[in-house]
Amino acid sequence: MPEDKKNDSRPKRTRADNTSPKTPGTASAAMAEKPGLKSRQAAAKILAAVIDRKTSLDGMLDQEHGNPAYRELNDADRALVRAILNSALRHLPRIRAAIDSLLQTPLPEGARALDHVLTVAAAQILYLDIPDHSAVDLAVEQAQADPRNRRFASLVNAVLRRLSREKDAILDRVKTIPAMPSWFYDRLVASYGREEAERMSASQEVPAAIDLSVKSDPAAWAERLGGMVLPTGSVRLGTFSGAIPALPGFSEGEWWVQDAAASIPARLFGNVAGKRVVDLCAAPGGKTAQLILAGAKVTALDQSSSRLRRLKANLARLGLEARTQEVNMADFQPDELFDAALLDAPCSSTGTTRRHPDVLWTKGPEDIEKLAGLQERLLRHALSVVKPGGLVVFSNCSLDPREGEEVVARVVGDGEDCDRVPITAADWPGLGDAITDRGEFRTTPAMLPLAPPFSSGLDGFYAAVLRRKRA
Repeated sequence: MPEDKKNDSRPKRTRADNTSPKTPGTASAAMAEKPGLKSRQAAAKILAAVIDRKTSLDGMLDQEHGNPAYRELNDADRALVRAILNSALRHLPRIRAAIDSLLQTPLPEGARALDHVLTVAAAQILYLDIPDHSAVDLAVEQAQADPRNRRFASLVNAVLRRLSREKDAILDRVKTIPAMPSWFYDRLVASYGREEAERMSASQEVPAAIDLSVKSDPAAWAERLGGMVLPTGSVRLGTFSGAIPALPGFSEGEWWVQDAAASIPARLFGNVAGKRVVDLCAAPGGKTAQLILAGAKVTALDQSSSRLRRLKANLARLGLEARTQEVNMADFQPDELFDAALLDAPCSSTGTTRRHPDVLWTKGPEDIEKLAGLQERLLRHALSVVKPGGLVVFSNCSLDPREGEEVVARVVGDGEDCDRVPITAADWPGLGDAITDRGEFRTTPAMLPLAPPFSSGLDGFYAAVLRRKRA
């Protein structure tokens, strides 16, 4: 029920408690030098770019080419910015609900910069181990330093102090709100049912584990690295903090980082020893490496020169070789047809949000529709580059069936070019729940429950095997 406005204790747009921020208009150069202020300002700027301009977070956090405000920070402050942004994006619907519950009226139109200041501070108060008073004080300083927000400094102060005082009750109140945008949550409910959608939403709250694909002897590497072997043969690390390159075996090229679900498609061909296989969208090269190690003669394609350089560097570290070609696969016309083709197609990446919580805020339904159309065109072309009787494995890291099951159903349904080759659960012990009735792979972040210190779940992945019809 609505509260009686006479007794409404929610902050108004005037000074609302006895702790007064600095008088508006007194921002100075000294303010910008307050410890911690620049990192919060950088976090708010980057959050605005993600939410308002749909900019990918990874690019802005690149240490060489990323957001200028981020690149100016030292390593410790960069780590703090990453933690704030990941927490803010991972819990954004709940943070917004928490802030809204403390406002008497919505923020004014055009107050997007103010909204990001509040969100950055609320993420620290509700979800990070940072002193509340520091988050509040720096948010007020941040508002004072921005001409757009100075008149709201008292509001920032009042809202965040109340959030700090009542955070346990507020967290309890918002905990049932799905941790993802409503447009996407509704699509999950429609595709998987409400119970499964709720499990997927809950999985977003916990960052994904680090999985490794190893050249050989997963059990030995699991023991050496303090990990465990998954049903895919991947090694999942336990509680881990530090630099991946510092781990044993990295410099020797004994393993590479690859989510367990992402390691599945390359294994769906069966025996590829001595066969000519093309990896049509190959970078960064994890699946290419798997195919090479399985004995295939691999041609790796990518249309991006920078991504292809990264692939070559990764293969060089692993001591592996493949023929590479910079080309848009839609234009690729081989001189000789291949025995098999792997198409890990461009997609919305909605299955990777435990690692990349910005994805659901930079994509929308229109992106899924556009990408589904592209995937269908690419899959039809992939079938044209393999011999009659050759295999094509189609995969992507989207949770939306529009980009997976429906694409394959349309291509197979034509009945002219290919047949589906069913995947059997017996071949994948421990992952039987991921095999659909049609014999396709469908993993979700809610699968593979594990006991601590290992994080549960897999990236959301779809994969199907098609065989080109013989002439």
